[in-house]
Amino acid sequence: MNDPFDRAPGQGEAVDLTFSDWKSPYNPPSQSAHSTPVSGDVNSVVKSSKLSATAPEFVPSGFFESLPYDEGDASYSETTLAEMVTDFLCHLSSSPGSFETDVEHIMYMLNSYVSTEGLLQELVELIYTQSTEIPNFSYMGARLCNYLSHNLTINPDKGNFRQLLLKRCQTEYEQRHKAVSGDKETQKRFHSYVLFLGELYLHLEVKGAKGSLNRAQILLVALKDLMVSLLSHPVDANLICAVKLLKLTGSVLDDEWKRSGHQHMEEIIQRIENVLLDATCSRCLTFFTEINVFILFTTLNAPHATPDNDPNYFMNEPIFYTEDGIPFTAADPALTLRMRWIQI
Repeated sequence: MNDPFDRAPGQGEAVDLTFSDWKSPYNPPSQSAHSTPVSGDVNSVVKSSKLSATAPEFVPSGFFESLPYDEGDASYSETTLAEMVTDFLCHLSSSPGSFETDVEHIMYMLNSYVSTEGLLQELVELIYTQSTEIPNFSYMGARLCNYLSHNLTINPDKGNFRQLLLKRCQTEYEQRHKAVSGDKETQKRFHSYVLFLGELYLHLEVKGAKGSLNRAQILLVALKDLMVSLLSHPVDANLICAVKLLKLTGSVLDDEWKRSGHQHMEEIIQRIENVLLDATCSRCLTFFTEINVFILFTTLNAPHATPDNDPNYFMNEPIFYTEDGIPFTAADPALTLRMRWIQI
């Protein structure tokens, strides 16, 4: 019990171990009888080595040394509102089906960021610009505008989100006479604005005095004036835009006008027919416009099918046929691809 701990087990005297005699417990010596000592080789390698303790530190090529962090001099690059809005609008444009699941998260981010009147004005301009510039985004942009108008918490004295948005639209509305006769780029921007305003009329809901949700009546007046402006300068692009607007909002506009005792839809269709007789538009455009106006007029004047006036009300599933004569129904996903040529 009095033996020191540096003695080998079972021996009564200390053993002086040199480097060449030490064996790692993780590399047990070979049991081969022909094993040879390596101490001489190790010593020769050490003596012939050119390594030096005073050699400069080795730094691999391409290595960049990070500077020490100083809280006093550090500058944090915060995401701007423009970057945030552009990112989630591009996301909604590429994944429109995720609107319902992502809009609450977007709303949370905007409520946390938009805290001043200046930021609210910037947000309105960003969403308006993107909704009129991103192809086929006017529908999604109008839905987003309606959601923001009801859920943004900021409400400054100069107007909330909806009021500022309508003021921005009014700015373009007042330039309609110049826009319809401007160059191609000006007309293109104006046509995008017209279609966005049509989507906005269909989706923007305004709370009434009794809490009911109604459409913005000011947009109803604006759409009629825009339609007249487009037909007052009947070049091909303006005429196509007018027909697109009718296809988008025609039935809703007609119902609203008839409810208020106006015959504006008949006047607009008559104006289009006069344009087709007098204007110098192309034959293809003339045929296209006539077909669409006829379909629109027939749709507006056709009675709505009900179980009382249509014996086939519950059996009106249409049947389509492929080029090979194979029938398929509207549930077939190939129908969307086959009917794309109808769209303009």
